[in-house]
Amino acid sequence: MATDDTHPNSDTSAESEPVLSDAECEALHEVELGLEWAQRAQGCLLEFHHATGHGMDHLYRAEELLRATGHDKFADEIRTELLPHGVVDEERWSYDVLEDFQETLLAETRSLERRVRRELADGQRHVRERRQEREWKRYADEQD
Repeated sequence: MATDDTHPNSDTSAESEPVLSDAECEALHEVELGLEWAQRAQGCLLEFHHATGHGMDHLYRAEELLRATGHDKFADEIRTELLPHGVVDEERWSYDVLEDFQETLLAETRSLERRVRRELADGQRHVRERRQEREWKRYADEQD
């Protein structure tokens, strides 16, 4: 059986499947899904980080244009109030939020998923899906 976390065993034969109860298989699946959703959240935070940056870039350009057209009051407001402002409070920028998430909840969830998978399934990923694949293939073969 493969235990390499980066190159999971792609063999779908029953002999390669770890021996898990249905409840253990379901628990492992839920941990895997928890990690997948945390990874999706990271993607949302990346999108948030990039969107915030692009918005700030436009405000920076607006500051220049407003100043060039004699609207210093608005340009000054952008320069002193908006551009230096954090997204969570006045200090924390979007990259801070992203990094904190990556270094805490995401890293801890990833670590838990690996430990659970190693303990329950000898490191194999997607055990539940492999079972389902075998069942569907068996069903298709029975229909022939």
